[in-house]
Amino acid sequence: MAPIKATAVVAGLSDAGYKCSSDGAYSICTSGPASVWVLSGSHPRPPVVSLHSAGPADVASAEIAKVLPKALEIAHVNQGQKIVDWFGQQEGKTTAQLTVGDWLVEYSVEVDTEEPGAHLTLTDKLCKSNCQAE
Repeated sequence: MAPIKATAVVAGLSDAGYKCSSDGAYSICTSGPASVWVLSGSHPRPPVVSLHSAGPADVASAEIAKVLPKALEIAHVNQGQKIVDWFGQQEGKTTAQLTVGDWLVEYSVEVDTEEPGAHLTLTDKLCKSNCQAE
């Protein structure tokens, strides 16, 4: 799939039924307990696409797993099925990392905190400037 800009990803998420709002550098699109954060900017594709869900690790990860395939498709992440398959193998882990094509994929779980949850972040390795929120 050809890369698309962050605004097109947010529009696609909105069209898919997500409720989207802007929070500084990110657009946050929520569907049920899971949210997709898209770093804004004029890059050829979003430098960061991040999925989050609150709650116990297994529940939060399951909520991310439900929306992950469609979110990757909407964001035009090539090799999305490899990411989905890999994510499905992370049960019981608190951190994991994978490189797929030009994407660095990082999974982390917060357990003994005030806001437990799971996070899956895809970072574009080709991005050279303004690649992270301040």
